Amino acid sequence: MKIVVLDGYSVNPGDLSWNGIKELGDLTVYDRTSPDDVVSRVEQADIVLTNKVVLSDAIMAKLPNLKYIGVLATGVNIVDIAAARKRGVIVTNVPAYSTDSVVQMTFAHILNITNRVAHYSKQNRNGRWSSNEDFCYWDTPLNELAGKTLGVVGLGSIGYKVACIARDFGMDVFAFTSKNSADLPDGIQKTTLDGLLGISDIVTLHCPLTETTKEMINKATLKKMKKGSILINTGRGPLVNENDVAEALNEGWLGGYGADVMCQEPPLEDNPIFSAPNAYITPHIAWATYEARVRLVNIVTSNIKAFLDGKPVNVVS
Repeated sequence: MKIVVLDGYSVNPGDLSWNGIKELGDLTVYDRTSPDDVVSRVEQADIVLTNKVVLSDAIMAKLPNLKYIGVLATGVNIVDIAAARKRGVIVTNVPAYSTDSVVQMTFAHILNITNRVAHYSKQNRNGRWSSNEDFCYWDTPLNELAGKTLGVVGLGSIGYKVACIARDFGMDVFAFTSKNSADLPDGIQKTTLDGLLGISDIVTLHCPLTETTKEMINKATLKKMKKGSILINTGRGPLVNENDVAEALNEGWLGGYGADVMCQEPPLEDNPIFSAPNAYITPHIAWATYEARVRLVNIVTSNIKAFLDGKPVNVVS
């Protein structure tokens, strides 16, 4: 079996091993692949592994040997699933490998905004504390999470764990979810999206990106949020309209925005989010802890083994 990895660098920049996959076939790993080079690099491949390189119907039509596509992530929007199904190509993904890491980043953003960690660290590198008359100082509001209300949009594995940790912080937790109220654990209450936006001090997005959820946070829904509330997005960039979020920050309606994802990645330098106050953006790294990437590569290897054994797992098509 000829196996090609189209964009392996983001998953494995050199601190992991591809040996487990190498044992399963003739492996070629490319750090990155431009759209113009996709067909030439995989036209003889039986198995193609991709993280963010798009595999469209037109591309698949030029790959006579293609039998299997392994997505090196959970989301599979980069693959034309209908085209793969039409051609009998198995597509698998890697579910839930980064749950703990994304939950951790979600609270990193929440705590950075509520405790202003980056703000004070920067000030004190420039001597602000050293020149202070008292033993401490603060020039921003400081708020504890206990007693505040967290609204969780999407209660999959990540949203569920965020909700449970929020309860440990002493927060009241509401969720907008398709799950039945009876199936929710104690302390997590189901509500509508409008209801959640209206009562939450912090709203955090953990739902999939669909036609229904695209730009679900926009000028109209932002106005339904409490003034000064915080918005967190570690889900997908296009869940929000970034221009509307920037406007809400500039107006002071939105108290803070913490995001690990953007609508375009890499983003344009002139994206209005970057110049808006109280916006904190990390470069889509919530998933990228060493431990999560080890799990990812191990699961990808297991997915390929299962496919070769005729018993594919984690199949999305």
